[in-house]
Amino acid sequence: MRNWAGNIDFGETRTARPRSVDELRRIVAGSERVRALGAGHSFNGVLATAGGFIRLDALPPAIDIDAEAGTATVTAGMRYADVAAELHRAGHALANLASLPDLSVAGATATGTHGSGDAQRSLAAAVAGLELVGPEGDLVELRRDVDRDTFAGSVVSLGALGVATRVTLEIEPTFEVAQSVRTAVPLEEIRDRFDEVSGAAYSVSVFTTWGDDASVWLKRRTDRPEAGLDLGTPAQGPLNPVPGADPASCTAQLGAPGPWHLRLPHIRPGATPDAGDELQSEYFLPRAAAPAAFDALRGIGGLLGPVLHVAEVRTVRGDDLWLSPAYERDSVAFHFTWVKDAPRVLPVIAAVEELLAPLGARPHWAKLTAMTGADIRSCYRRASDFAELLAKSDPDGKFANDFVDGLFSPGPDPLSQRSRKARVWKSDF
Repeated sequence: MRNWAGNIDFGETRTARPRSVDELRRIVAGSERVRALGAGHSFNGVLATAGGFIRLDALPPAIDIDAEAGTATVTAGMRYADVAAELHRAGHALANLASLPDLSVAGATATGTHGSGDAQRSLAAAVAGLELVGPEGDLVELRRDVDRDTFAGSVVSLGALGVATRVTLEIEPTFEVAQSVRTAVPLEEIRDRFDEVSGAAYSVSVFTTWGDDASVWLKRRTDRPEAGLDLGTPAQGPLNPVPGADPASCTAQLGAPGPWHLRLPHIRPGATPDAGDELQSEYFLPRAAAPAAFDALRGIGGLLGPVLHVAEVRTVRGDDLWLSPAYERDSVAFHFTWVKDAPRVLPVIAAVEELLAPLGARPHWAKLTAMTGADIRSCYRRASDFAELLAKSDPDGKFANDFVDGLFSPGPDPLSQRSRKARVWKSDF
């Protein structure tokens, strides 16, 4: 059993695939240790378990739309790609999507995964309700408008509070997006005009290898006026975010309008490979730190380039979810897609963090980091509150693992006592 990238070996771990919520409840109640497993699109030990895995993809898919309330309640194990397609057919949309649409709703929201846009929050911030199976097989229902503080602590939960069965998402009327790309945009211009660049469209991504220039991907809503961008040169053909890679797997570009769910991601539904030949890390910084982060990363461009497929810079609106990397602050996210070579990549990750940590960097929960549990915990004002919620919700640690314990359990910090390679959890490259 391995994760999506193949860099984490979970060993010979038993896996259950319940076909009903009642069966799921019985499995959870009868297990000593268990974790839910979605698309497996993580690069660290957040998924690991000392017991067994539960896959949610056999639960009957369902999408219940409440147009009056502006919500859709979906089976938690469904892929965003499938949810989005059905919502669009019914005349509805989600405000944002991640770069890859083939992620499970439960997994993406539990780790604070996001898309891009000055006004767009993480996928988790669109959650209005949540149903979980607790450690005794009990069903726990949480609603944003009823449970308030507890709800804010339960959405981005790293899978540590239970197994999600249903998720209620905010929706809006469907819309179209036109995607275009500007190439050869000087990084210095992006740094100096960052607010202009990030606000040039509904969703904006900057791709670079931290040399001298970048490409800027602009996703414009056709029902809204947007400023556009006069930097660089318009792309003359479809591109892949990774320089020189085949664009066949990418969503349509060149300004051709299309449904929101076929433009907001970078990768087409179904085009995500079963396993990626890459490693990933990502850091959320306060938006105001963007210029300083650009300077810092350009300063080590020669170190980054040889081990980097591509880097992406996006913006994320702040939210109120305790463990969201965008908690209480509008953020700029610096993402790195590395070559799959741990001995070369891990020292570079440490060098990046040495520069970005003083700027307030919070690592993505599902990606690689050299930061200790204490380092990460100190980034979150409500970390101790989450630890209390965790102790109350799962006192025996049925859903715990080394990753969660290293962050929120009392006593010595397991993360700080491991070698850097061990911190990326049973890595087998």
